[in-house]
Amino acid sequence: MRLVVVLGYSDRRGGELHPVCAARVLAAAEFASADDAIVFTGRPEAELMRQSWNGASPQIVLDTEARTTAESARHAARIASDLGADDVVVVTSWWHCRRAALLFRRSLARTGATVTTLAAPRWTPRLLAREAGAFLLLPLHVRRVRGRTP
Repeated sequence: MRLVVVLGYSDRRGGELHPVCAARVLAAAEFASADDAIVFTGRPEAELMRQSWNGASPQIVLDTEARTTAESARHAARIASDLGADDVVVVTSWWHCRRAALLFRRSLARTGATVTTLAAPRWTPRLLAREAGAFLLLPLHVRRVRGRTP
């Protein structure tokens, strides 16, 4: 069984999913299959990630207690052991992959599970398409902004 762990990211300023975290959720949704178990980890973003999830996997576990990557790795090791996972894929940002991989490999060493990372791209095709669509509407938006008074 494969466990896909999506690491949270938050600037702790608002109650919305940060774009970095949203990119990780999207990358996981594109990667995961219906046979995978998904773990959303991070406080407070785990619940926000679950709410935005539109992936194939129906088995979702929330780790709402982890505040650091190390805590996420430790909690994921317990979850992997409980579920009998032999493969763990950690979804994070490209700049975070090395540190996350090291922490997860150390935490999962006793389980025998393999650990790989999946780097969420800075721009996903979906976000790039959305931005292109928004750019096409830019003249309309500029007119609307000019027409408003402060």
